Amino acid sequence: MQPEASPVLTNVSTRTQGRRKNPLLGTVRRFFQNKKAVVGASLITLFIVLAIIAPLLTHLSPNATSFLPLQAPSGAHPLGTTSLGQDVFSQFVFGTRETLSVAIIAGAGTTVLSMLVGMVSGYVGGLMDEVLQLVTNVFLIIPGLPLVIVLAAVLPKSGDFTMVMVIILTGWAWGARVLRAQIMAMRSLPYVESAKMGGESMFSIVFREIMPNMFSLIFANLLFSIIYAVLTESGLQFLGLGDLKAVNWGTMLYWADTEGALLSGAWWWFVPPGLAIALFGAGLALLNYAVDELTNPKLRSQSRRRRRLQRS
Repeated sequence: MQPEASPVLTNVSTRTQGRRKNPLLGTVRRFFQNKKAVVGASLITLFIVLAIIAPLLTHLSPNATSFLPLQAPSGAHPLGTTSLGQDVFSQFVFGTRETLSVAIIAGAGTTVLSMLVGMVSGYVGGLMDEVLQLVTNVFLIIPGLPLVIVLAAVLPKSGDFTMVMVIILTGWAWGARVLRAQIMAMRSLPYVESAKMGGESMFSIVFREIMPNMFSLIFANLLFSIIYAVLTESGLQFLGLGDLKAVNWGTMLYWADTEGALLSGAWWWFVPPGLAIALFGAGLALLNYAVDELTNPKLRSQSRRRRRLQRS
C-alpha cells in the first residue's frame, strides 16, 4: 500500500506548478521590476494620454490669433503665446495628437514592409532573394536625409498621407536586412522542417511558425521605426517641407525659428516641442532596451546578478 502524500507538500507542489504553468505573470512581474521598462512605458503612456484627452485639456483653438503676442506663461496661457497671439499650450497638446498619429501609423507601416521584404527574402532565397536584396541595398546605400528631402519635395503635399508614405519608403530597408538575417538562421530548425514536411504553405510557415519566435526583434524594429518617424516628420516640418498649416511638434519648431523665438527670448515656444521629441524618443529607446533584457536569457541573467550584488 502506497503512503499518502502530505497535504502540505501537495499544496506547495500545486502552487509551484501553477507558477510554472503561467509564464505570463512572471513576464509581467519582471517587466515592472525593470526600471527601464517602467520609465519608458510611463513616458510613452503620458504622451498617448495627452494626445487622447487633448480636447479636454483646453477649449482654445490652436490656430486662434485673438491673444496678445509673445506673452510669457501665465494662468490663462500655461505655455505663453506665439508672435501671432496663438496659445502655445493648445498647439502643443493638439500637436502631440498629430505627431503621434503620423508616427504610429508610419512606424507600423514601415515594420510591416520590413517584415514582408525581409522574411520572404530570407526564407525563399534564390532569384527572389537576390532581387529583393538589390532593392534593399539601393535604399541602404542612398543617404537617408537627401532621399527624404527629395521625396518630400517631389510628392504632392497632401498632408499626413504624404508624410506617412515618405517615412515608410525611406525607413523599411534596415529592418528588412535584420529580419532577413534572422529568418535565414531559423529556416533550417527542426520545427520548420517538420512544418515543411507537413505540407504547410510558405506564408503559413513564415508568419505562423517562425514569426512568433522573432517577437522581440520585430517589436524592437517597430519601436525604432516609430522613433525614426517622429524625427523624420519633425525634421521635414522644421525644414518647411511638410504641410505648414498643420499643427504638430515640427511646425511649432518651424514657426518658432522663422519668427525668431530664440532671439526674442520666447523659450516657451520652442522648448516644449523639442523636449517632447527628446522624451518620447527616450521612452521608446528605454522600452526597447527593457524588452531586449526580458527576452534575452544572457541579459536576463546579468540583470539578476546585478540585483543580487546590490542586495548583498
